[in-house]
Amino acid sequence: MADKLTLYEHPLSPYAQKVKIALREKDIPFKLELPTALGTGEVSGDFASASPRGEVPVLIDGDVRLFDSKVILDYIEDKWPAPTLMPADPARRAKVRTLQEVLDTQYEAINWGLGEVKYFKRGHGTCADALRARAAEQTRKLQAWLTRQLGDDVWFNGDAFGFGDLAVIPYLNASIGFDLAPEPGSALAAWHVNVIERPAVERTSAEATAAVAGMEQVSKFVGQGLFKREYRDHRLEWMMRSGGVQVVLDGLKNDDVRFSTEIE
Repeated sequence: MADKLTLYEHPLSPYAQKVKIALREKDIPFKLELPTALGTGEVSGDFASASPRGEVPVLIDGDVRLFDSKVILDYIEDKWPAPTLMPADPARRAKVRTLQEVLDTQYEAINWGLGEVKYFKRGHGTCADALRARAAEQTRKLQAWLTRQLGDDVWFNGDAFGFGDLAVIPYLNASIGFDLAPEPGSALAAWHVNVIERPAVERTSAEATAAVAGMEQVSKFVGQGLFKREYRDHRLEWMMRSGGVQVVLDGLKNDDVRFSTEIE
C-alpha cells in the first residue's frame, strides 16, 4: 500500500532526488526519513537491513525493501504504471537507460569532486585549482553531450517528461550551484527552464538547495573525525585521474574517507 511507503534519503543525493521526483510525478504518497549516522559507515535498523551498502536511497513498501535508484525507479514504474514515465519505444527506453548510466557515474563523480573541494576543503592551492579546472572542462563536455542527446526534442524522454528528464535534472542543478550552468541560449538551457517549473522538480530542487546550508556543519564533522566521505568506485577514479591522488592519501591518513561497505 502506498501509505506504507517510506523513502530513506538525503536531499543532496541525486539518486534520492530522482526517486522523489518520480513518486511526486505519479502522486504517490510517501514518508521521508534521513538515516541516522548516515556518512559514518555505521548504520542500523530498517535502513541497514534494506541497504547492505549503507547508501541512499532506500524504498520500503511493506515487506518490499529496495536499494539502488535504478532498481527503485523500475519498481515504481512497474507497480504504479500510470502516468507512465518510461517511453514505450524500445530504442527510446534504451536511450533513457544510457542517460542514467552516464550521469549516475561520470556526472555524479564530477559534482561530488567539486563538493569535496568546495565544502570539505580537499586539496590545497594549485591542487584544488587543478581539480576545479578539470571538473569544469569535463562538465562542459558532458553538457555538450547532453545537448546532442536532446536534439530537437523538448524532453529527454521523447514526447513527454519522464525518466530521461529526471535522470538529468539533479546533476544539472548541481552544476549550476557550482557556477557551471549550461550555455545561455542552448537547447539544454531551454530544457532546464521547462523542467524546473514542474511542481515535483521544483519541490525536490528546493529541498536540495535548503540542505546546502548544512554542508558547513557536515564539514566540521569531517574535521572532527565524526563523518567520513565515501570514496566509492567512480568517485575514487575521478579523484585519482583528475589530479587528486594526494587528496586520497591525505584522507586515508586522517581517517576521514571511507570506501564502500562490504556486504555480509
